[in-house]
Amino acid sequence: MLKARITRAVHNLRAGWKRHLATLALAWIAIAAVDTWRTRDLPQGPAPDVALVMAATASGPAHATSLAAWRAQHPGQAVAVHFWAEWCSICKLEEPSIARLSTDWPVLGVAMQSGNAERVAQVQHQRGMPWPTAVDPQATLSRSWGVRSVPALVVIDAQGQVRFATSGYTPEWAMRLRLWWAQTMPQWKGLLPNQ
Repeated sequence: MLKARITRAVHNLRAGWKRHLATLALAWIAIAAVDTWRTRDLPQGPAPDVALVMAATASGPAHATSLAAWRAQHPGQAVAVHFWAEWCSICKLEEPSIARLSTDWPVLGVAMQSGNAERVAQVQHQRGMPWPTAVDPQATLSRSWGVRSVPALVVIDAQGQVRFATSGYTPEWAMRLRLWWAQTMPQWKGLLPNQ
């Protein structure tokens, strides 16, 4: 009896694999379309250089810098710019992933509408957020980058080109894959056709 049920289930799966494949393809197209729409205003091409006010960390006080100066501290590396907010529940879900990511890759946070430098430093300390963060109390910096909602992640390669931009929850494996690809992609130029 059990053997007959298993045989029937395997037969049904084999007979319907094309239908299942089509359903998966349509789901992937729908997800890609929604993601394209959500990220339509995020930067492309050269990363815009912007002035930054950094929140205090355990290693230093609040200070002014720029994206170019921060990137210069990580020569030859792809970097991630992570837009988040203190009040964002999805950002809180993503925090452990960003913390682990920041141990292997340079991550710069941008705290959108989360208060002044002291408040952001306090939130980061309370939540154990080890990455450096720029303060964006009025969302001016975020809007200049096309960020309409948080969390958002922008991956910049070692040459300063925006390679990937996502909005909404991004799994850690997807963040790591994007950073790895941005780090590796420039080395493949000229090896692939039409480059």
